[in-house]
Amino acid sequence: MADAPIIDIVNLEKRYRSKNTDVFALQGIDLAINKGDIFGVIGKSGAGKSTLLNIITGILPFDSGTRTVKSSLEIGYLKQNEALNSENTLREEIEDALSEVYDVREKLLEASKRISASTPGSEEYRNLSEAYEKLTNQYDALDGYTADTRINIVLNGLGFGDFNLEQKTAHLSGGEKIRFGIAKILLHNPELLILDEPTNHLDFTMLTWLEDYLSSYKGSVLIVSHDRYFLDKVAYNICEIENGNLYKYKGGYSAFLTQKEERIRHAEKEYEKQQSELAAMRDYVAKNLVKSSSSNSVGSRVKALEKMELQAKPNPKQKEVHFKFEYDFEPHKVVLSCKDVGIYVGNAATGKQLYENISLEVLKGEKIAIIGKNGVGKSSFLKAVLKKIPYTGQIKFGGNVKVAYFDQELGDLNLDDTVIEAVHRAYPTKTEFEIRSALGRLLIEDEAVFKRVRDLSGANRAKVAFCIIMLKRANVLIFDEPTNHLDYIAKEALDDALKEFTGTLITVSHDRYFLNCVPDKIIEMFPTGFNEYNGGYDYYLEHKKPEIVEKTVKADSENKAAYKENKKNKADDRKRRAKLLSLQREMDSLEDEIATLKAESEKPDVSSDYQKLSDILALIADKESCLEDAETEWLELSE
Repeated sequence: MADAPIIDIVNLEKRYRSKNTDVFALQGIDLAINKGDIFGVIGKSGAGKSTLLNIITGILPFDSGTRTVKSSLEIGYLKQNEALNSENTLREEIEDALSEVYDVREKLLEASKRISASTPGSEEYRNLSEAYEKLTNQYDALDGYTADTRINIVLNGLGFGDFNLEQKTAHLSGGEKIRFGIAKILLHNPELLILDEPTNHLDFTMLTWLEDYLSSYKGSVLIVSHDRYFLDKVAYNICEIENGNLYKYKGGYSAFLTQKEERIRHAEKEYEKQQSELAAMRDYVAKNLVKSSSSNSVGSRVKALEKMELQAKPNPKQKEVHFKFEYDFEPHKVVLSCKDVGIYVGNAATGKQLYENISLEVLKGEKIAIIGKNGVGKSSFLKAVLKKIPYTGQIKFGGNVKVAYFDQELGDLNLDDTVIEAVHRAYPTKTEFEIRSALGRLLIEDEAVFKRVRDLSGANRAKVAFCIIMLKRANVLIFDEPTNHLDYIAKEALDDALKEFTGTLITVSHDRYFLNCVPDKIIEMFPTGFNEYNGGYDYYLEHKKPEIVEKTVKADSENKAAYKENKKNKADDRKRRAKLLSLQREMDSLEDEIATLKAESEKPDVSSDYQKLSDILALIADKESCLEDAETEWLELSE
């Protein structure tokens, strides 16, 4: 018999009140999460993903349906930008994540000390031994024996291997805080792990590590993510929330795209079939209603029409985000020339050097993606090109170049502006109609144009920035993480628009799906220079494979060795504890036997019989020798 789901949601509905009308956020939702499941959850911004997660975790109530949760289920929910305690050190945050493990560990140490101080065979000793056994079982269930190894693996995997654990979390950068939040919840090791956009701020090495870690996670995992490549690698199932409904698909993101098309085609056929049947039945009724000879058959058809459950028209035509990048004139052949460029954090004399002697040319029409580890200086390079930060060497744009820049931090937007003011600030000569039309192509319409920028979602802020870029009609686009804030539908639209763009693109991105379909060249940056690859991400991986495999094999072997050592220690400890208990039972039995023999030796009929007494005394001596040996072994194992 299969285990019951750890979470079982049936026919769930959640409504909100809007303008005196009930609006369904979720309707008719069925979702069973079983042990070991890994679900990817996707949907447009505002589709209801966060609502579903908050209902699953019990944060948010629902209006109807059922939510059944396994008894004592431990849920770990990492929201986007989950805050760490700024007063805590990194070590204290780790201890907080593993508080139960450390608590049991302290109790075990205390129990061990008390056992060593007690008298073997006494009632106190036996009680302490039983308590110790329960604690060890609890510690085992918490994976306490592998806790220290897990700390090393997780911290190294997420880039904190060299960090001082005594520093305050307040000293971490924004990206580091997010990564440490992921590390903390992974160390907590809940039965159900829920992650909301966990891949932001991870470089390729960290992404690959997280994919491997989650793929072998013992519990169940629910991931809200717009990282399409990540979902392909990790998810066993995709849940899409669309128009308040939840659709389930087997496999990762690529499988989802294929199955969704098939679902829509099938639904359209069924809808058309029903519409044809309805039309035929209505036509029959209309033609024969006045004929008395056919009144029975007409009546039966009328009843059938009344009882028929009408299918909603599938995939109603919805407005789509429409990116389009155009320009008015062609640049010269060499768009950008960099010679012996060096970039420093601080100044060239005293600051930290990111790299030096970078020399490259970007030609008209090229689409180049810059990749590299976090902190290597990818975004800094773009800012140097744009003269936003100091640099050494020469950076020169070619003739007829017109540049537009997308900042991943969206720092060029004034948060106090309304949307329409933000666009008008960039283009004072544009009419309100022109601005509204441009925003409308990105689905920012009606009263939304009068919202303050600060009140917009990350996705809509990004769309405002893209609107300004599209209106500029630049022939060179310089984009820093352009897909970071977008949902998967908007990402697909941006991919298509940039593929159609005939100008030049220079972009920094960690979006591997994007890197596979948009750029025709990848530049991987290092502190000592860069390597070029004439293809997308898969091409890059293929040509980087020997190096990646070498690093992966080394990391895997180290992790496996650590786990093997822990398993050995764990097995040895189990054997030790089993032997201690066995010796305790043996000592108790020997002490009882010795006491019985001594009582026997004091009986008059025995004490007066030399032979009987000699035999009993010999047995007592033998038992006492065995007891001494057992006590010696017990003491050695107890150390």
